[in-house]
Amino acid sequence: LGLIAMGIYFAQRGKTTEDYFKAGRRIPWWASGLSIFGTQLSAITFMAIPAKAFATDWRYLIINMAIPIVAPLVIFFFLPFYRRLNLTTAYEYLERRFNLATRMFASAMFMVYHLGRIGIVLFLPSIALSLVTGIDVSVCIVSMGLLCIFYTVAGGIEAVIWTDVIQVVILLGGALVCLVLIPFHIPGGWNGMCDIAVAHDKLHLLDFRFSTLEAVFWIALLGGLGESIIAYGTDQSVIQRYLTTKDESSAARGIWTNALLIIPVSFLFFGIGTALFAFYKTNPQAMNPTLENADAIFPWFIVTQLPVGLAGLIIAAVFSASMSSLDSSMHSISTAVTTDFYHRFRPNAGDRGRLVLARWATAMVGILGTSIALFMARWDIQSLLDQALTFIGLFAGGLGGLFLLAIFTRKTHGTGALIGLLASGILQLLLRQYYPVHASFYPATGIFFCLVIGYTASLIIPQKQQSIEGLTIYTLRQSENG
Repeated sequence: LGLIAMGIYFAQRGKTTEDYFKAGRRIPWWASGLSIFGTQLSAITFMAIPAKAFATDWRYLIINMAIPIVAPLVIFFFLPFYRRLNLTTAYEYLERRFNLATRMFASAMFMVYHLGRIGIVLFLPSIALSLVTGIDVSVCIVSMGLLCIFYTVAGGIEAVIWTDVIQVVILLGGALVCLVLIPFHIPGGWNGMCDIAVAHDKLHLLDFRFSTLEAVFWIALLGGLGESIIAYGTDQSVIQRYLTTKDESSAARGIWTNALLIIPVSFLFFGIGTALFAFYKTNPQAMNPTLENADAIFPWFIVTQLPVGLAGLIIAAVFSASMSSLDSSMHSISTAVTTDFYHRFRPNAGDRGRLVLARWATAMVGILGTSIALFMARWDIQSLLDQALTFIGLFAGGLGGLFLLAIFTRKTHGTGALIGLLASGILQLLLRQYYPVHASFYPATGIFFCLVIGYTASLIIPQKQQSIEGLTIYTLRQSENG
């Protein structure tokens, strides 16, 4: 009810596309940072990371540690283009730097990727609600999808950001409560939990073996760097937050807010997974022997071990984690549809018409994403974290390489960039088919393929060089100095 009320309130303020897409640039930096945090740390974080730590160890933590490393790169080399060129979507920059075809293709790839992401983050928490209430998973998916559609359609990006802030508080509060309470159920408390974790090597973090099939250190680090570049440098759902603050320095503070939150929160969720392992090791009778999916281990603990009321708070946190990503994906796809396609080919269309289209597009995206989640409910997915990492790499890896080519090279042209993007996607599929690597490594290979092939193709294929004044990191600095 609170989320619905917020949607209605912000709908009254969203009279133009500037309000609907950029919130009139009136979002404070800390709210923007919390919204970025909530967008990226979805129900996948809340449920799948504890499940992964429960089943394995802490090696996946290295993936998240890459985010603070990438933050300065985004602030100094990506953010200036998005703010100073007065863009609405990141893909407008690609047209200015390369050509229209590159913009269209990149925007379409982004939309396909986020439709799949909507399905994953809708499906995952629905498992939790189904366990708690006995309601069918499909009913849970539809109910949550409709709620997100309503307040996102009504309130636009301003409603999305402020609901994200509330959802992040609930998400972190619920997780902290769980990590504090679980050791009370373990003989010896915190010391007993740590002894069990050490005895079973559950805190293993640094694995310097050479392997492409496991989450060893260099695979996790390179994959994490690739995923972070994709998420914070090229993903419209995050970049849109950069455009809602009053100036570039405020946007930079928002990026740092997210990057610094990642470190303690990552330890929090991996700690929950380790605590769950210790609990079920000492209380094997509490485990559900019919529980086939490890991603449901945290919800199972919540419903069977926590008292009424407190269990409701934690389940609310699960849904908060999910909705803070759902609303962002819905809204960013509608922004891309309206800006990269409709307004691009109908530049004289009135602002009122574009606002109506944006709201309808948000609703349609929400309905389509909900339908995808209903199909996923019938799939046999063993680890949604691995599924999500694979999905990011296969569908978004090339986009990371495309933006790096645009910003950091002078000689890459539109044809070469598009060849690199297409070749990256094909090679990713072939890699998965014939020489599978660990899921976390796909973002890095996608970026690498696009960079190498796109730059090489630009050197081989002759094409008249268009003006890149103010469109690469070198010429941006030149234009500023000039």
